[in-house]
Formats: sequence, structure tokens, C-alpha cells
Amino acid sequence: MKILDIALKDLTRSFRSVFAVLFMFVIPLVVTGMFYVMFGGMKGGSTGFSLPQTKVVIANLDEGGTGFETAMAQFPADANIQSMGDMVVYVLQDASFSNLMEVTRVGSAEAARSAVDSQEAGVAIIIPADFSAQFSNLEGQAALELYQDPTLTLGPAIVKSILNQFMDGLSGTKIAVTVATAQSGSSDPAFIGQVVQAYLSASSAWRDPAALLEVHSPAAANTEETSLMVRIIGPILGGMMVFYAFYTGTATAQTLLHEDEMGTLPRLFTTPTPQATILGGKLLAVLLTVTIQVIVLLALGALIFRINWGTLESVALFSVGTILSASAFGVFVNSLLKSSKQGGFVFGGVLTFSGMIGMMPIFAFASPSATLNTISLIVPQGWAVRGLFQSMQGAASRDVLVSLLVMFAWAVIFFSVGVWRFQKRYA
Repeated sequence: MKILDIALKDLTRSFRSVFAVLFMFVIPLVVTGMFYVMFGGMKGGSTGFSLPQTKVVIANLDEGGTGFETAMAQFPADANIQSMGDMVVYVLQDASFSNLMEVTRVGSAEAARSAVDSQEAGVAIIIPADFSAQFSNLEGQAALELYQDPTLTLGPAIVKSILNQFMDGLSGTKIAVTVATAQSGSSDPAFIGQVVQAYLSASSAWRDPAALLEVHSPAAANTEETSLMVRIIGPILGGMMVFYAFYTGTATAQTLLHEDEMGTLPRLFTTPTPQATILGGKLLAVLLTVTIQVIVLLALGALIFRINWGTLESVALFSVGTILSASAFGVFVNSLLKSSKQGGFVFGGVLTFSGMIGMMPIFAFASPSATLNTISLIVPQGWAVRGLFQSMQGAASRDVLVSLLVMFAWAVIFFSVGVWRFQKRYA
């Protein structure tokens, strides 16, 4: 088990390096965390939204009228309903609307308008003196006045919506009576009372004022990880994981050059351990290091940011492809270098440039472009990002498998060329 001993030794050395740990775990998580905070992920625990409470003043000047006793009977006895205006006030003061509006009463229309003008209230409702009388008259038109602060939109719209539905209910009663009397030819008050009773019994607004308005939080605010924030955070962390997995593969494989320069690798070759075993152990260390990095970032992404990476099968396919291609890429790149001093150019140039090309779909996720997606596939990182998107978007496993096979082909080419060059160098 010499090959495993060598691999574990190099693996331990990698995780003892603060620099390596920073690049493998800390930087991807910190950058993702910054975006998480920017898009509101660290806000309080509320997942919905709250409507502002609107201050409403009502001037009920209604002097009452006759012929709507049936309507008044629909309200509780302690409500003290004496007019149609009282009905409007009762409905608006219902407890179900307390989080939407704060209702107070004033004695005159001028006082109501003044409260809005001085911004002590957002909406004033003025119920005229003949409101009940006009309603009682089948030919009359009952109307009330709504006076609002012009700088407000949402609050007055809510109040107006409630009033419109309530007034529609009142109008429906008059329409029902008009139709019934026209068809029957009877204007008997008892008959009219029966029509009103039947209509009001069928109307939920009289029994439950809350039925006049139904408030829903936006669906996107109530779904956990289908929110815009999570759709942004998932690709960002996934892209950082792919980007730095290739860095890790290259940096870990560079231990071959370091040991060659320090003389420890040539000394190992003089031992009875076959050269193939020594190189195999070091290459296995690269594979294990990248594997641990990918698994840890996937787990932390799910736990910390609640990212849904996809089904277990598709995540496994994407992860295997990324690990193999990143590890083989690291072996290949280092086989081209003559010394570790050239590593700066590789990290700052080749890896950064190829990584940025591969991450083009992530940069343009808000406005996907088929051209950019195609260009990104000229590098192995692009295929890894493609597999990531397929997994997160719930694509069929066979589609993710295609990305895996392409990454595997990249890995075979990189690994074959890299191993061949290292064997030739140390022959």
C-alpha cells in the first residue's frame, strides 16, 4: 500500500498549508457570503412581506333612512347600526383590517379633509347625509367621497378596494330588488324584504368583512430556495467551486516540481519503491484533495446557504466530472513547467483566463446567451459549469451524463499527456 501512504502524506501536507485552505474553502465561501448579504440573505427571519398600515379618518354624516331594516339585521345587535353609513364604518373597523388600516372618526367633512392635508391621515372617507336615503330609493344613487394623500398609492388603493367591493354589494341588493319587482309586478314591502334577505344571506361580505380583501405574499417570497437570491447564490458558489477546484488540482500537483527542486523526489526514486508507485501516489493525492474540496463546498453550500444542487445522481455525475478534469488538468499543466517558478504565470494567466471563460454562463445568468454558453465549452471549466447548471435546473441524468463523459474525455487526455511527460522527465 505504498501508493496510498504516499498519497496520504501529500494530502496531509496540503491541508496543513494555510494558503491552500484559504483557496480551497475560505475564499469561495467568503465571496459567496458577500453576495448572500448583498442580496438580502442575512435579513431577519421573515420570508414574506408586510403592507404599511394606513391611517383612515371617517366623517359619517349619514342621517339614516327607511327600508333597509333587513340589511341592518345582518349585523350584531351590539354594533348599533342605525344607517348605511354605520354599516360602512362597522366594516372598515373590523379586526381583520386592523393590520392594514387605523380607523378614527371625526365630526365633519372639513375635519376629515384637514387631517389628510396635514398628513395626520392618509385617507378620508366622507359619508354624505343622504347616503341611506339615496340607497332606500330604488331610483337614487348612493355615493360617498374618498379623499386621499396624493403621495400615497398602496394604502389608499387597499381602502378603495374594500369600499368598492362593499358598495358593489349594496348595489347588488338594489339591482336584485329592482329585477324582482319588475318581474313580479309587486312592490309589497314584505316581498322586497324577502328579496333583500335572500341576497344578503348569499353574500359573504355581510357575514365576514375579511372576505372583501384577500392578501397573499408574493409566491417568490414564500418559497425557500426558488427565490431570486438563491438562484443567484447557487451558481456563484458552484462557479467558485469549479474555478478553485482547478486551482487546487494545479497547486497540489505542483508538489512534484517542488520535491524535484529540493532533491527529495530523486532520492525517492533511488529507493526500492517503483517509480510508477511514487508518481501514482502523488497523483492520487491530487485527486483526493480536489475530491475533499468539492464535497465540503457542496455540503457547506447546502447547509449555510440552503442551495439545492439537484438530485443525488446528477450531483454525483457533475462532481465526478469536475474532480477528474480538475485533477488531470493540474497534472497536465505542471508537466509542461520546467520549474515551480513558472507557477505564477500559470496561476495568474492560464488558470485565471480559462476559468473566466468557463464561468461565462454564470456571469450572464440574468440574460442567458447561447453564444457565450458555446464559447465557454472550449475549456474544461465550461463543461463543469454546464454540468452544474444542468444538475441545479433538474435536467435529466442522461444530459448530465453527457457533460460527465466530455469532462472524462478531457481528463483522459490531460492525464495521459501529463503522466507521459513526467515519466519521460524522470526516466
